Amino acid sequence: MKQTLAILKQYWGYEQFRPLQEDIIDAVLAGQDVLALMPTGGGKSICFQVPALVKEGLCIVITPLIALMQDQVEQLKSRGIKAEAIFSGMRKKEIDIKLDNCIYGDVKFLYISPERLETEIFKERVLKMNVSLLAVDEAHCISQWGYDFRPAYLKIAEITKVFPELTIIALTATATPAVVKDIQQKLLFHQENVFQKSFARTNLSYSVRNVEDKEAKLLEVLRSVPGAGIVYVSTRKATKDIAHFLVKNGISAEFYHAGLPHHERSQVQEKWVKDQVRIVVATNAFGMGIDKPGVRVVVHMGLTQDLESYYQEAGRAGRDEAKAYAVILFNEADVDELKRRVDLQYPSVDYLKQVYQALANYYKLAIGSGTGQSFDFDIKDFSETYKLHHLQVFYALKKMEDEGLVAFNESYYHPSLLHIPIDHTELYKFQVAHAQFDTVIKALLRLYGGEMFGHFVGIAEHHLGKFMNVAAREVVSYLTKLDELGIIMYNKQKDVPQVVFTLPRQDPAYLSVNQTILQQREQLAKKKVASVIQYVKHTERCRTALLLEYFGEDYRQRCGICDVCIRQKKKQKVVHVDRYHQLIDHLLLEGPLLVEEIMEKINPSDRDTFLQVIRDMVDREELKYDDLWRLHRSW
Repeated sequence: MKQTLAILKQYWGYEQFRPLQEDIIDAVLAGQDVLALMPTGGGKSICFQVPALVKEGLCIVITPLIALMQDQVEQLKSRGIKAEAIFSGMRKKEIDIKLDNCIYGDVKFLYISPERLETEIFKERVLKMNVSLLAVDEAHCISQWGYDFRPAYLKIAEITKVFPELTIIALTATATPAVVKDIQQKLLFHQENVFQKSFARTNLSYSVRNVEDKEAKLLEVLRSVPGAGIVYVSTRKATKDIAHFLVKNGISAEFYHAGLPHHERSQVQEKWVKDQVRIVVATNAFGMGIDKPGVRVVVHMGLTQDLESYYQEAGRAGRDEAKAYAVILFNEADVDELKRRVDLQYPSVDYLKQVYQALANYYKLAIGSGTGQSFDFDIKDFSETYKLHHLQVFYALKKMEDEGLVAFNESYYHPSLLHIPIDHTELYKFQVAHAQFDTVIKALLRLYGGEMFGHFVGIAEHHLGKFMNVAAREVVSYLTKLDELGIIMYNKQKDVPQVVFTLPRQDPAYLSVNQTILQQREQLAKKKVASVIQYVKHTERCRTALLLEYFGEDYRQRCGICDVCIRQKKKQKVVHVDRYHQLIDHLLLEGPLLVEEIMEKINPSDRDTFLQVIRDMVDREELKYDDLWRLHRSW
């Protein structure tokens, strides 16, 4: 068996690759730089994970999404593959240990954010690593002409100065032709090399409905399409309201948004994946990294800001290749709201400076300090403290992120981690001298073992509490005290948004904001909004053709299953029915004929409709059969 297939079977249990996966893997193993464009659910991660397991050494994976990092690392570990992730909010010692594991251990995958590449500790340690492959996920983020630009992505290619022969695989689910070209240029590909699976989803029916009563239409859609579904809404309040509305009307539903505690988000996700709840009503925080093939319907109760986002979210339906539906419900108020939102998202430079100064004051940062520091961020408290509107603050932070000044993680979860930095002898001496901590130390060693001496290990305070027969808050108190005494290093669970100063704190008067680029990106955003509005208001062209044209794909046929195609089929059928009725009527004026003779003379383009017309005419007694099974007119 081919080595790559053997690895696929060993670790993933699949007998064969999906279309395009094997071609991409072979190209990577041949040392070619590759850009892989594959739709959501197309199996992008296998395209770098399999060749990384074939090659000697470490695969560095760049991704901007902490949740995705954590999810992929856990999945790899569950398959017996060693993987690590480094992201903001970790202690220096924890980062230190993970980097050492990548140098001296047998770690195969290191997941990091693009900002991490620029840190001194990473630059120093990567020199000692045997790096065999660089995978750049969400590669569209490298292009200013994309929809989710991250300035730190522009620095990724600098790693090739250290590893000039390094093979690069870039992956994304959505990219326009301009972005495809830009990705390859910015990553310094040795030559252009794009593998693209068609964006066409032959099993996915796209529909758009312009309706005033969206809730009533939502019920109609969900009652007519059985199976699991996602309903996307634009606000956290709407997730709860719509979920309660569905439950009230007999449809099993839960709500999900980034503001919920991590354990609640996990519960909702798990119940939905296990089909214990049918519908999740969510903001766009839901769906990334979730592999649920049997989703039958995705409904958008409004408009996304760009077609890239819509295509990705709608594409979560029908990953099992069975018939599925993607429906947009909107009205003119949604169009006005979409335009207003774009205006809000591009605050003035003066407003950015005001928010930046407020951030520096909030965290008491002096000019030149704060590089790489991560802070818990309560947007409500911050906005009220400085008398700012929280939505405008949110968009200002997003623009500062675009400029590389800060990183803003709205949905952030970091489990409690613990490391014992002293050796067994010192720990034993401490236990003898401080009997009050003996029980908690023994519980730690019993539940989590000696691995804590070499690594940061994930712990659960409530499990420790059960084991010790005390409340979880008492466990936290013990661990906090042990941390203060230097006996352990305890990183308590975090589940709040984070702000990271990616650059030293600057003087707002000289804030490095490129006004020209901001204006260009505002114009690009407005152009993308115009494409969304054109898509939902178009009533003549196939929806799939419109989407594929946006992504630069030539698609001249009709999908046959979108709302436009179905409506045109019905229209055409009416035309055919009238025409066939007239032709049959005219032919039979000359005398009776067999059905086959009528068919031969008329030669209908739609035989099924033609035969149905004859059946209907017989049922209405406009035609009659004689003893020889010939048809003739009744009058």
